[in-house]
Amino acid sequence: MLTLMLIHFALAQTSATGPNASMDVHVPIRAITRGPKGHWFGYYDKLQFDQTGRYALGAEVAFQDRAPTADNAIRLGMIDLQYGDKWIDIGDSRAWSRQQGCMLQWLPGSGTKVIYNDREGDHYVSRIKDVVTDESRTLPKPIYAVTSDGARAVRTNFARIDSTRPGYGYKGVIDPGADDLHPTNDGIYVMDLDTGDWKLIITYDQIARIPQDTKTEGKHWFNHLLFNPSGTRFIFLHRAHPSLESKTAWVTRMFTASADGTDLFCVADHTMVSHFIWKDDKHIVA
Repeated sequence: MLTLMLIHFALAQTSATGPNASMDVHVPIRAITRGPKGHWFGYYDKLQFDQTGRYALGAEVAFQDRAPTADNAIRLGMIDLQYGDKWIDIGDSRAWSRQQGCMLQWLPGSGTKVIYNDREGDHYVSRIKDVVTDESRTLPKPIYAVTSDGARAVRTNFARIDSTRPGYGYKGVIDPGADDLHPTNDGIYVMDLDTGDWKLIITYDQIARIPQDTKTEGKHWFNHLLFNPSGTRFIFLHRAHPSLESKTAWVTRMFTASADGTDLFCVADHTMVSHFIWKDDKHIVA
């Protein structure tokens, strides 16, 4: 059963000095959720804790022995770490994956609002909810990464990710460009989180046409978008199957771009890069 854990980092107690010193490290840890249902948060680059450090966000699901279907919803909640780790219900989502949940996170710059993805009929949306007043509003597109001021978000096609990288995309929506290897009318979008206005800023075809040494004759997709601390640039991974027959293999390039999709820069072009975070506005750890 998946369980959310809280780790209290403590100072290490050293038993010797010098480069070969051994360390006796005490790191208290406790479970903050309980069964019989499973709990997890999602991805490491999202804001799980509120500004006070009292509330931790989490997701709850009743099954763990299979992949989700379009009919399966997850419950969303926050755990009160100062009141017996009490689970406080926030809502639910029908746009989620095992790896990254529904992008649930505290809205940057807000002490009481969360943002997450959901599905309405045949399309994905995102919702901003105030956990104190229970007021909620719906935005016309889902989100992937949010700027540190909570003003803008970027997203890509979650249905396409589901077909190319199961476990990271969402069920329940048909990808209109599923048969197109690198569409000219789809890719990465930016959305104003205040107005809901959005626009396409980078297309699959645009990036596929940037030369690379490795064969990428199969389907192209984008994954793992992440803004730098100031929100001036964002990372995205460009992935593609080497051939039409290679459904489980892919090659990866890392790009960064300005927040409006201009000033593209290829950071890594050696077929594989993964699990990254911005160190600051100009440096990436991957």
